[in-house]
Amino acid sequence: MATETPKVGIGIILVNDQGKVLIGKRKNSHSPYYSIPGGHLEIGESFEQCAIREMEEETGITIHNPQVIAVTNNLKTYRESGLHYISVALLATDYNGEPQLNEPDKCDGWLWADPNNLPQPHFDASEQSINCYLSNAISLCS
Repeated sequence: MATETPKVGIGIILVNDQGKVLIGKRKNSHSPYYSIPGGHLEIGESFEQCAIREMEEETGITIHNPQVIAVTNNLKTYRESGLHYISVALLATDYNGEPQLNEPDKCDGWLWADPNNLPQPHFDASEQSINCYLSNAISLCS
């Protein structure tokens, strides 16, 4: 009987005033995938606190009032790597700063990408989260 449980990942969809999302090229365990910024939820941390901390650590950007917009069950990642994650995606549009490469051991660099044309290969949890963001945006506009 397995005693492991899924881990909780936090992903931040940062949208600039041109409607582009911040994407990084991963080097660590999620290599060679592109992904939104994010990381692991720490004990006692709210989703919002984690998003603010991870964004600052990874990019130097300070986000304000991130909002939970999606929860994804990342079974593709589990099938490929044996790691089971539940990912909570937060949307941030209010921020200060420009992307910096604060963790060069984990990321090759940051770029602003069209959410409808994401660079590939793309990390499953990130792609699912952006698809949820796009679905919500479309339903709010119609």
